[in-house]
Amino acid sequence: MTGFSDIALGTRPAGRWALTAQWLIADTPSGRHLVPSGEVVIEGDTIIHAGPRFKGEVAARYDMGASLIAPGFVDLDALSDLDTTLLAFDNWPGEKKGRVWPRSYVERGPYEMYTPEELAFQKRFAFAQLLLNGITSAAPIASLFYREWGETTAEFDAAAQAANELGLRVWLGPAYRSGGMVVEADGRMVAEFDEARGLNGLEEAIAFAGRWQGDGLVSPMLAPDRVETCTEALLRRTLQAADELDCPVRLHMAQGRMERDTVQALHGKSAPAWLGDMGLLNARLLAPHATVADEADLQRYADNGVTVVHCPLVNARHGGALRSFRRLREMGIRIAMGTDTAPPDMVLNMAVGMMACRVVEADIAACTSSDFFDAATKNGAEALGRSDIGVLRAGAKADLAVFDLSDPAMAPCIDPVQTLILGATGRVTRATIVDGRLSMRDGAVAGIDMKSARIRAQAQFDGLIAKYPERTAGHPGVAEIFPPAYPLMAGATPSRSVS
Repeated sequence: MTGFSDIALGTRPAGRWALTAQWLIADTPSGRHLVPSGEVVIEGDTIIHAGPRFKGEVAARYDMGASLIAPGFVDLDALSDLDTTLLAFDNWPGEKKGRVWPRSYVERGPYEMYTPEELAFQKRFAFAQLLLNGITSAAPIASLFYREWGETTAEFDAAAQAANELGLRVWLGPAYRSGGMVVEADGRMVAEFDEARGLNGLEEAIAFAGRWQGDGLVSPMLAPDRVETCTEALLRRTLQAADELDCPVRLHMAQGRMERDTVQALHGKSAPAWLGDMGLLNARLLAPHATVADEADLQRYADNGVTVVHCPLVNARHGGALRSFRRLREMGIRIAMGTDTAPPDMVLNMAVGMMACRVVEADIAACTSSDFFDAATKNGAEALGRSDIGVLRAGAKADLAVFDLSDPAMAPCIDPVQTLILGATGRVTRATIVDGRLSMRDGAVAGIDMKSARIRAQAQFDGLIAKYPERTAGHPGVAEIFPPAYPLMAGATPSRSVS
């Protein structure tokens, strides 16, 4: 007799097979329900049953014990690089910490700070991290601060290959832009544009989308970088192309003071107002983070079907919050979820999001665990135009996660969803299944050795840190840009690596 541990990573068990657990989340015509002693039955890439014990025959049945079987998370702002926002946690303002290019760096000529091999590796490593956290569908996001300009189609061809090999459902598209912010020697920040370069990046992204459309686990997405780096021509062509390709567009806007002030100076209005006046707000648009959106901006989102991608953890780390999750829901705005930072932990994001909502509203009744779980699963699927992911029901794709409820630190268990959000993190994810394939089990991911990859990732990140003085205003040393939390003891050897 074989057990769950005998299933080869990256494969689908033959025939119909079942997973049973103490708890199951099932989607039915009457809504979402918790099923005690529930069971999901999978055949190929499809769920054929989700509910009480299946009465038909199965080739194998695997009992997951004190666990919750749930729809896999849909992450619409999924970290896909080695996260540089962590460096901003205690180090600000960004223009003095290498997060805005200084004039001297622009004049010497920006360059790629990672090799093509390093770019391919970091996406593979990041995709594995998503699977470790129960994320089955992802729209990856990476920083352009350390890039020569935009992302390349070659690295995204490698990303598509990695997603297929690891077993992660993805919406991919290289980020492109027409401009960026530059810090002058006197500390002023100015926006500079090269529209032709941006339009060329868009056409390359369109060509990429055409190559990968209909590839199973890989779907196209158009990803202009940030609204303040875009011109009207770039955005108009992007939304036109999205209609032609029938794909989503993700555009970061209403997310911070620098963006708000820059767009106001350039266009005399907020970013949502600018796009709204151009007629470019529509249901294809995924808009992280909305933390500086005012009432009029939010109404524009509501009126045009824009999805807000809520990333509570990275927002809170930077002193921001959505104002508020409840308010947006009451306005009829679809709220999906993203991680956008390390760790790419959707469970932690739900916990932080719930707390932030209740603090902003000063009301414990402002949101519930189910509100956030829906945002992290079926709301994200709906934003992508998919009804067959983010849910557990017959006919849906077999994309699911198994969360261990037996951790002593989580006791006592009240309700499995509430307990997961209140007492756990994504580290209790025991297994992640995508398209019927076992992509992750007990910390092991198909197609990658996580222990050696972690060592390589840290070395690659340390190499990037060493280059920060070149692209930081005034070119101070690394120790000045990123001082330690406490001064190093005399005679100690500095190191950023943590074994």
